[in-house]
Amino acid sequence: MSVTPLRLGVNIDHVATVRNARGGDYPDPVRAAELAAAAGADGITAHLREDRRHITDEDIRRLAEGLDIPLNLEMAATDEMLSIALRHTPHAACIVPEKREERTTEGGLDAAGGHNHLAPFVAELRNANIRVSLFIEPDPAQVEAAIHLGAPVVEFHTGRFAHLEGEAQAVELRRIADAAALAAKNGIEPHAGHGLTFDNVSPIAAIPQLAELNIGHFLIGEAIFTGLEASVKKMRELMDLAR
Repeated sequence: MSVTPLRLGVNIDHVATVRNARGGDYPDPVRAAELAAAAGADGITAHLREDRRHITDEDIRRLAEGLDIPLNLEMAATDEMLSIALRHTPHAACIVPEKREERTTEGGLDAAGGHNHLAPFVAELRNANIRVSLFIEPDPAQVEAAIHLGAPVVEFHTGRFAHLEGEAQAVELRRIADAAALAAKNGIEPHAGHGLTFDNVSPIAAIPQLAELNIGHFLIGEAIFTGLEASVKKMRELMDLAR
């Protein structure tokens, strides 16, 4: 079986979280994106939330204008976020569920139940030559919904896998692998992300159909102790070894 090359997208949201804790301009998430790129990241992910709790509109403008590697804009399916995506035309836009009260994204998008709402967003983003991704659970019904919506990419939520252990984790890993195989069989590029660390990334990275992992919180946290370059390089090495 041929193995798809595996890209690393580094999410820089929580550099902005630290900056916003004090206000001002430091630390700068754009500088973090540049350092991540120099360390081997293949792309940068940033989630512009409705409440602007970390990434800001100005961050997105600077990232879209200044990066030499692809920008993946995570966004809710709202008219405001669609307008921002169409203004800045990032390489990719990943549609994610969003609730004000959550600390972080807690699960996948219900693409099956939300087909009629999501369809125009997918269509408009695709018409603007923005690569559309749907952040979903590794469930066949959600993959089928992505197929019907015409999304070229899905990103599987790995948060459940990350918090399980033993046989339960192995079952979830098989579920992710089966969903990735189903997506690839139907011409959709499968990605994965959420909760991945040095300790648990290898079995996910070993799934041959996966083309990209998006990792943020852990890498930024690890960077406090080892530096961002070392953090990204080690993750890159573990992903490559798993292949």
